[in-house]
Amino acid sequence: MRHLKMKELLGSTSLTIKDGGEDDPQDIVTKALEDLTKTMETRLSDIESKADNTKLAARLDKLEAKGNRANGGGDDDLDEKAAIEKKAFGVYLRHGNGTPEEERKALTVSNDEQGGYLAPAEMSTEFIRNLVEYSPIRTVASVRGITSPSVKYPKRTSITNAQWEGEAEDSEESTVGFGQVEVPANKLMTYVDISNELLSDSGGTAEAEVRLALAEDFGKKEGAAFVNGTGAGQPEGVMTNANIAQYLNGSATVLSPDAMVKMMYALPAMYRNAGTWMMNGTTMGIVRTLKDGDGRFLWQPSFQAGQPETILGRPVIEAVDMPDIASGAFPILFGDFSAYRIVDRLAMSMLVNPYLLATKGLTRIHATRRVGGRVIQAARFRKLKMATS
Repeated sequence: MRHLKMKELLGSTSLTIKDGGEDDPQDIVTKALEDLTKTMETRLSDIESKADNTKLAARLDKLEAKGNRANGGGDDDLDEKAAIEKKAFGVYLRHGNGTPEEERKALTVSNDEQGGYLAPAEMSTEFIRNLVEYSPIRTVASVRGITSPSVKYPKRTSITNAQWEGEAEDSEESTVGFGQVEVPANKLMTYVDISNELLSDSGGTAEAEVRLALAEDFGKKEGAAFVNGTGAGQPEGVMTNANIAQYLNGSATVLSPDAMVKMMYALPAMYRNAGTWMMNGTTMGIVRTLKDGDGRFLWQPSFQAGQPETILGRPVIEAVDMPDIASGAFPILFGDFSAYRIVDRLAMSMLVNPYLLATKGLTRIHATRRVGGRVIQAARFRKLKMATS
């Protein structure tokens, strides 16, 4: 580079030697050469000082950093290599066997003799979910839809008192009592915040999963309330109604088959013939081993498709919210579940609000459910207590 610049400078500088001057020609040439040297050095210095070396320095720094990077066994850039493989795979998907040879070589990412890896990992459309269990009381209870905050049912609390009278005797007066049972619609609600990026990148899957999770949660909480609800701000559970009569098992730890038979037949025939057993899976497993005095199992399998298995000829439902067999517990309930009234005021509704948390990139999904439940005739039920007194 310096030789070229010197040649250019020499080409642009002319030496003039005057003949017949007073000065010595040798001195003149020497002086001209000195001036030329100074001019050349000045111009070269100016050119080098004005040169922009920013891009060159940046590129050198990048190369130095790349050379110092730990690649774990090779000097190749892993990110660049992955990009090449993805590009080659995309070309292969479009052209198949017509893929150029240089692209096909990039697809080989393993030399395993048993078979290598050609494609990147696949994202499955199947979603892994944990099982959500809830008590199926809604399937056997009496369900009604309402359009008001609550519904009131008139109730007769007593009957008349007719008496046998002799000839010419006056009849006695009797009275009849009335009351009412109110079933309010309680409110169950929550909300979920989910990022807008997840909603858009999932192609609708994320929102569908949120809706499914809310539906399962509401079903679980609803079923638990129908069994053990307090009645204060939530449905009254069939096991918490104080008017349902209890039947003693005769033992605090061992389930008695005779007690189950007697408890069932303690109900009036009309209620007994429409009755259903309710217990959890653990208790159900113990009941399946019980036999009556003649050695016959209380549990009878279903002999026809679509028909439930029975205990003493009556169907049974498995409620996960029922207690296990323990001292003082009530593990078994039997009765006519049409006497448990469920009222639906509002099916589960969802409100999507993308504006409230828009500055944070979030969307809020509100879920609301209004439903009520209550025992309207406690005389149709009996519950078994694990106790002797």
